[in-house]
Amino acid sequence: MKIGIVSRTDKIEALELNKSIINYLLENKVNVEVDSNIADKLPDYEEYRTSINDMTSDFVLCIGGDGTVLNAQHVLSPKKIPILSINMGTVGFLTEVEPEDVFECLDALLSYNFFIEERVQLDVYCSEQWITVLNELLIMTSQPGKMLDLEITVDEEIVDNVRADGLIISTPSGSTAYAMSAGGPIVDPRVDAAVIIPICPFKLNTRPKIVPADSNITVKFNDTDKKGLAVLDGINDKEYGYLEEIRLRKSDNFAYFVRFRKNFYESVNKKLTVG
Repeated sequence: MKIGIVSRTDKIEALELNKSIINYLLENKVNVEVDSNIADKLPDYEEYRTSINDMTSDFVLCIGGDGTVLNAQHVLSPKKIPILSINMGTVGFLTEVEPEDVFECLDALLSYNFFIEERVQLDVYCSEQWITVLNELLIMTSQPGKMLDLEITVDEEIVDNVRADGLIISTPSGSTAYAMSAGGPIVDPRVDAAVIIPICPFKLNTRPKIVPADSNITVKFNDTDKKGLAVLDGINDKEYGYLEEIRLRKSDNFAYFVRFRKNFYESVNKKLTVG
C-alpha cells in the first residue's frame, strides 16, 4: 500500500499530527508520499517529497478543513485516488475523521476495513474551459447592493427568471455548505441531483429547485449595466456581463472518499450543533 499525505501547514497542531502519522505509517512499512508543502515545513521527511500533482498513491490522507479537501480532490479525483479526510479545520462537513480518532482509523485503513463513497461533481464551463466542482458554482453581484437579473434554463426549458443578490448551483456535497446558509435543502450525497438556490430573491415565489444531476443547466446574464462574478468551489472567479452564459453539466469524474461508517445524518446533525 502507498499512502500520500497533503495538509494545511499554517497550524502547529496540523504539522505535529503530520509527523505522528508519517512515523506511524513508516513503522508499519507503508510507502508514503509527502506533499511538497509539508516537506518544506518538515525537512526530516524530505526524502518522501512528492508534489500532489505527481502522487500515485492508493489513498491520500488530507489533513485540514473543507477548503483543504476541495483543493486536494480537484487534483486527485481525475486519478480516482480516494481521500481520507482528517478534520483540522472548523466544522469540516467533508471530513471523515477527528484528530483523536486518527490512529484507530488508520488501523482500519491498513486492515482494509472501510468502503469507498463516490460523490457526484459538476463541470462548469468558465474561462473557455470545463472546470470540475465538488461543492458549488456561486454567482454573485460585483456591485454590492445591486441585484442580478438571471435566466435559468434546464435542458433548454426556462425554469425561472431570477432577480436576486446571487445564485448557487450546488451538488449534494455542497448542500451543507453555502447552499444551506442560503436556504437550500440538505441533500443526501447518494442522491444524483443538482440544487439551484437563489440568494435573497426579489420575487417571493422564487424558490430552490432540485434537478437531475445529468441536466444541462445554463445561466444567462440579462442586465445591460451590471456584472456578476462566478466563483467555483471558492477558488476560481470570472466576471460576466450582458447576455453572457455559464453552462453546467454532470462531470464524468466522481470524488472518492474513504468512509468507515454510513453516518451522514448523524454527522451533519453533530456538526450543525457545534458552537
